[in-house]
Amino acid sequence: MKDHSPVISATTEGLTISPGLDAVTDAAAVPAQQSAIDGAVVRICGLAILLGCAAGVVGQLLVALIGLVTHVAFFGRVGFSEIAPAEAVSHMGWWVVVIPVIGGLIVGVMARFGSKAIRGHGIPEAMEQVLTNESRIPARITFLKPLSAAVSIGTGGPFGAEGPIIATGGALGSVMGQILSTTAAERKTLLAAGAAAGMTAVFGTPVSAVLLAIELLLFEFRPRSIIPVALAATAADGIRMMFTGMGPAFPMPNLVQPTGGALIAYLVIGALMGVVSVGVTRIVYGIEDAFEHLPVHWMWWPAIGGLAVGLVGYYVPDTLGVGYYNITRHLSGTVPVGTIAVLVGTKFVSWAIALGSGTSGGTLAPLLTFGSGIGALMGAGIATVAPFLGVDVRVAALVGMATMFAGASRAMLASAVFAFETTLQPVGLLPLLGGCAAAYLTSSLLMRNSIMTEKIARRGIKTPEEYMADALDHVHVRDVASKPVVALKADDPVGSVRTWIEAGGPGTSHQGYPVVNEAGVLVGVLTRRNVLNTAVRADQRLHELISRPPKFVYDDCTVRQAADHMVNHGIGRLPVVARGELGKPIGMLTRSDVLSVFQKRVREAQRQKPTIQFRMPGQRRASVKS
Repeated sequence: MKDHSPVISATTEGLTISPGLDAVTDAAAVPAQQSAIDGAVVRICGLAILLGCAAGVVGQLLVALIGLVTHVAFFGRVGFSEIAPAEAVSHMGWWVVVIPVIGGLIVGVMARFGSKAIRGHGIPEAMEQVLTNESRIPARITFLKPLSAAVSIGTGGPFGAEGPIIATGGALGSVMGQILSTTAAERKTLLAAGAAAGMTAVFGTPVSAVLLAIELLLFEFRPRSIIPVALAATAADGIRMMFTGMGPAFPMPNLVQPTGGALIAYLVIGALMGVVSVGVTRIVYGIEDAFEHLPVHWMWWPAIGGLAVGLVGYYVPDTLGVGYYNITRHLSGTVPVGTIAVLVGTKFVSWAIALGSGTSGGTLAPLLTFGSGIGALMGAGIATVAPFLGVDVRVAALVGMATMFAGASRAMLASAVFAFETTLQPVGLLPLLGGCAAAYLTSSLLMRNSIMTEKIARRGIKTPEEYMADALDHVHVRDVASKPVVALKADDPVGSVRTWIEAGGPGTSHQGYPVVNEAGVLVGVLTRRNVLNTAVRADQRLHELISRPPKFVYDDCTVRQAADHMVNHGIGRLPVVARGELGKPIGMLTRSDVLSVFQKRVREAQRQKPTIQFRMPGQRRASVKS
């Protein structure tokens, strides 16, 4: 029996290959860590810019299409300008109830015979495709979603255009990624870039659009994905400015720097809005569940929702259509509280029933309307009860607008920046940040899922809740690999190795062994099963059992690279070689070694005893063990 003591690597200038053995090549090893930016990223950036331009144009076309449907449905004429359906209620009478029903019927038919995916506001559906289908969205969605949304909103639906255009932009990016040769990660980036460009095309908010894409679609913070998304949003904003100029989406009077007392009040408003957002989410999904129990096909549900829209719109015309002007009024601080209360209550009833019916429309504009109105009401109440705090009703409305969306969507940073970009009021940044954080906190405490994730969570799809650095990417193979290595000699007969394993000595418990030639150079890997296989003759040499060149990993590679290498080749262990001593194994990396990296994260989550202790005068110092 030959010696099977651990083989430690020695310096070598190259590979020493024995006759008859397969050569070890660099192709079998994991490459060195590459830069986060490469030629592939540059290519995706170019595609993202084109995508942003396309989404910017599509956004303007969608707004024009909504205007066309509104003009035809409520005014009986052809026109493309933005106009409020409320202006037609006075001369239409009860016909205003019929128009949303007709719109709902059309959307239901489109969903039934076109694609069921056009139902809803689009963002949950895009999230589902990212998480479960490698960001593949059917091409027909790029046409059906904006068309159905234009019909729904143009016939009085209390929705915004941003949700459909976000979904449409995402579909454009996905289709581009399916037409071209891309990876699943690149296709996800293009989908997120299209969605961000779509949001920017409507509101002119490129920064918050990028943040929204990160928080709701990308679920990561990497340069190779953020840069293309940012370029797409920039391109879309450039297209938008060509059509609409550079003014804020919701202009409001200049604000005064808040006092300390007012800032505390805005934080309280944010926390309360988090509670309200949970109530809004639960009610919407409760109504959706109620529709599930109706004894009619879901194709007819949007028409039922349209009936509710028409009835509410007849009595409160401002609830019809997008109603961005309502948000601007709330932010002005000049609307009576009674008027705000009636509008918020009735628009919520109209929107919740319509959205629950499964029609096509967005959630962002309605949430902003509710939030700005409720924030203004809270601000007015605090200003009346505690005028010494110096609460500004306009700031309260601004905070309410952002915190409603932050609590409902859990996109905290996107919500705060969005409110700033749409108003260009830098004084509001501090109240917005604190208020959105408070809303996020209370909302998360009261409800596990958001209005964006509840739908797909009911289908068993879990969305990432935290964006953490990859633990495997921060540890080198040399730090976790099993050492020293126990290697087998290529010329050993199988019988002698079997005898050694059966003896149960040191090193015989391993499941896999590197095989080396006379110079100690790696030539293959064999498992216990290979050696103990009774079909193999005892007089055969180990190198005769090796069927392919070995896969190995350099000791300076990250564990993430090694784990990916294992997955790509379907293997559970990798010999480790030093990059400067190519070919001589210095360790073995197994699945258990990879999992050991997560021990640190587990320890970090455990509560520890204080390492710094204070003592009162006369009290003896307690010993602290490190």
